[in-house]
Parts: sequence; structure tokens; C-alpha cells
Amino acid sequence: MDTLFDINIGELYMSDVWSKFKKEIREAFADVATLIEMLLQDRTVPRNIKRKAQKALDNLKVGDDSPAVLASNALSLIGDLSTDPNCPFHARTMIYRLISLLETIKD
Repeated sequence: MDTLFDINIGELYMSDVWSKFKKEIREAFADVATLIEMLLQDRTVPRNIKRKAQKALDNLKVGDDSPAVLASNALSLIGDLSTDPNCPFHARTMIYRLISLLETIKD
């Protein structure tokens, strides 16, 4: 399902859905996917936060919509995570970075 693209920021796993987008958008989605993967690998992040982050990543990789719609859907899932009282401070910083990356994605 995933294909490997070689882009300036390194070799990253990217969804086939992203291949039809411009290079800047693919790179932004790759950055988002990398940050979400880092969040998922962190043992100090609670499971409820990981579940929502995984759902956002799955939606990014499977959606057939435009880049803005995919980013907006992920933003709505990830935006609520920063207010979770169980969220560690370093994870909250990562979530804020994700939010800022997702807000830059336009059609």
C-alpha cells in the first residue's frame, strides 16, 4: 500500500494518495506523518492520544480527497489532543507543531 519516494528531506514512507499532490504538499504530509510516528513511538504518551493520532495518520494515508480536506480532517482529530490533561508537555509541543504544519496545507 505504501510506496517509497526519495525527496529532499530524505527517504520517507508516503501514501499512494499523496503522489498526485505537488511536491511541497507531499513534503508537508511526510513531515506530519513523521511527527505522528514519533508521537506513536513515545512510551510516555497515553494510549488515548496515540489512538487519535493513529486515526489521523490512517485518514491521511487512505483519503481520496483534496490536500486541504485531508489536512482539515487530521487537524480536527489532532486539535483536541493538545487540551488533554494527561498529555505530556513534550508531546503537546509536538502536537502544536503538527497543527501548524497542517494549517499550512492548501489546495
